[in-house]
Formats: sequence, structure tokens, C-alpha cells
Amino acid sequence: MRRTTISSIIGGALLMTSVASAAQAGGLERGGYSWDLLFSKGPVATEAGVVHVMPERRIKNARDTDPSNGPGFGATSVDETPSYDVPRFGAKFAITPEVDCLGTYQEPWGVHTNPGFDWQGAASNIETDISSHDYGLTCSYKYQVGPGYLRGIGGVSYQEVEGFKTREVNSLVPFVAPGFDGSGTLDISGNGWGWRAGVAYEIPKYEMRFSLIYNAEVDLGQVNGTVDLTEIPRALATARNPFLGQITDVYGTATLPQQLEFKWQTGIAEDWLAFGTVKWTDWSVLGVIPFCPTVTKSLGSCNPDSRFRLTSLDLMFQDGWYVMAGLGHQFTPKWSGAAQVSWDRGTSTGLTTQTDTWLLSTALLFEPNKFWQLQAGAAVGMLTSGSYGPTPCDGNLTCGTDAAYDFGDDFVSALSISAKLKF
Repeated sequence: MRRTTISSIIGGALLMTSVASAAQAGGLERGGYSWDLLFSKGPVATEAGVVHVMPERRIKNARDTDPSNGPGFGATSVDETPSYDVPRFGAKFAITPEVDCLGTYQEPWGVHTNPGFDWQGAASNIETDISSHDYGLTCSYKYQVGPGYLRGIGGVSYQEVEGFKTREVNSLVPFVAPGFDGSGTLDISGNGWGWRAGVAYEIPKYEMRFSLIYNAEVDLGQVNGTVDLTEIPRALATARNPFLGQITDVYGTATLPQQLEFKWQTGIAEDWLAFGTVKWTDWSVLGVIPFCPTVTKSLGSCNPDSRFRLTSLDLMFQDGWYVMAGLGHQFTPKWSGAAQVSWDRGTSTGLTTQTDTWLLSTALLFEPNKFWQLQAGAAVGMLTSGSYGPTPCDGNLTCGTDAAYDFGDDFVSALSISAKLKF
């Protein structure tokens, strides 16, 4: 087997893994975590890339199911998810022959849905946009065990999360108060620290590697934000809802999920490589996330049953599973390719459109010399069908009573490009 195989074919495998993670994965996963550059050979290796995802999720048969906030207006079918980009960057340095360290910038979590105002489910969602920034440092120490090397892996990350959700609060407001659209917006931000630990075993002779990495949950602690109800006249405020017509500071708490990921790769013939991944993510940690006025903080805790709850993000995810298998081949010393199939179990229990995703991904790599590696990838897949509606949720409540709709099997595609410099 050529000595360049491990760097070229696995480069394609990692590229496709990033495409699969970005292409409408479960929960709030956007780019996911990747620490694979840590295993790159040589004293220095850097990589930068971006994935462009084009989901075509379409909502059908939408109807307003809560008459208390006014009747629903508009279309019963609407496109939900716009295209988005997921960038990443990493730089690995060999500190000693045994110690390697990797600095990364990633955007592991995120979601963007934008069905707009003019549909029957506007009371459920007009636009939701959540983004994240992860700044990580991961190091490993390797020593020889038998025919290969055992690595101990550890690292930390600082994460920032921000976003907003806009929905219709009362659809009759534009008719009784021209110039107001009747919507409300929750705007939030938070940050926290996480850590990871793992092991890997490599046998370079057979291009073989097995790794198991645990990413701990990230406790965001107190998440601060505002609820903006200025699109409803202040004159409509009542004792039941005195916050209409103003911006109110709110707070809540949230934790981002822990994750366990097993990866493997092995040479199976000259210039051929097999690889795969199994990953579990604890998305069930995100249920109902209530937000209460900050002025009430000293009066009691903010939980789903709290009398001070002003609004909430109702997610009620179930745990996610991701399974992938693929093959890579080096055609010439400069050209390599890889292909993989993956399945991402849907995390929705009835409050989102994040159902199962099936994906076929391919990648092509070009190494003009020993320093540069250029990669391009593409993926096509299917987002499976489901529905949104009343769902049991935290605090003996029922969520999803504001609207109901269906969605069929939809198409998703993605493109990726990246470059790697090593020396």
C-alpha cells in the first residue's frame, strides 16, 4: 500500500463526515465535532473548509389549532429550511515525537428555519435561527504498545451560543392596529466550557486506527436574553400579559449534549481503505427550556411549571444515533476518492421536522505535492416524513398545541470544499 494512502483517502473520509454532519443532522447539530486532524502525520498540518447545505424540507397541510391567539392566515404549504454554510478550521502541531496538539474553530450546533409570516402555522414559528462558535484545544500522547501506538486524548472547548425565535403572538393585531404585525421575538445568548477524553490505537503498517472519544456536555449556565413584544401595541397589555408593547429581559438555563463517538479505519487491499463511525448524542437533555422575566429571579425558580414563565423553547428531543460506513481508493499518487453511506436517527418527538436522514456522500482529493491537499465533496440524501402537533412535554404539559402540519420525504444535498497544508 502506498504511504500516501492514509493521508489522502482518510482526508476524503473526514470531508464526507463533515458533509454528513452538516446536512440536516438531528437535534441542533450543525457541523458537529471533529478532532481527526490530530492524527495527521508531520510536525504541522492546517485545514480549512466550508460545507454548503441545501435542504428542501417542505411543510404541508398546515392549520392553526389555537383560536385563542387569533385565526391562522396564509398558505397551508411552505418551504421551511433555507440553505446554509458551515465553516471550520484546524491547526495541528507536533510538540514532541509523542505529543500532538490541535487547535480548532468549529460551529457544532445550529438550526435555521424560516417559513415566514404568510402560513397557517405562524403561531408556531416565523423564523428560528440558532448558531454556535466552538474554540477548542485537544492534545494527545502516544506510546508504543505491541505492533502499534496507543494514544491518550484530552481537550477543552469554550462555546458561545446565540439565536432568536420569532412567532405570531396574535394574528388579529394588524387588523386592529395598522403598523403592527402582532409578532414576538425571543433573543438569547449563552456560553460555557466543555471537555473531552478518549483513546486511539493505530497500526501504521495496516493503515489501521480505532478511536473512542467522549465529548462532555456543555453547561451554559444562565442563558440571558430578551422577549420583544413591541409589535403589539402597549394599549393591549392586560394583567394576564403585562409585557405586551415592550422589551423584557429574561433568563433561563440550558445544557448542550454529551456525545460518544467510535471511529475505525483499516486497509483492506493495496490502495483501498474501509472506514466507519458510530456516534451517540444525548439530545434528550434538551426538553422544554423556559424563560422568565429577570425581575422575577429572586421570587422563584424558572421551570416549565413556573408561574413566571413568559415563553419557552419547546424541543423535547430524543437521543440521536449516527451510523456511517465507507470505502476509499487511491487511483494515482495524486488522485484519491471515497464514498460513504450514513444514517442519522431523527431526534424529533413531534415538535420539529428533524426526522431520519439517509445520505450518500462522495469526495475527490488532489495532492499536487507533499505539502498541499485539495478536497471537494458532494452528498445527496433523503429527509424522512413526519408531522408536528400536540406532544407530551416537561412539567405535565402538552406542547405543540399552536399548530399542526405534515411533511413528506424530502431531498437534501450538500457541497464541500477544503484545503489542507502540511509540512
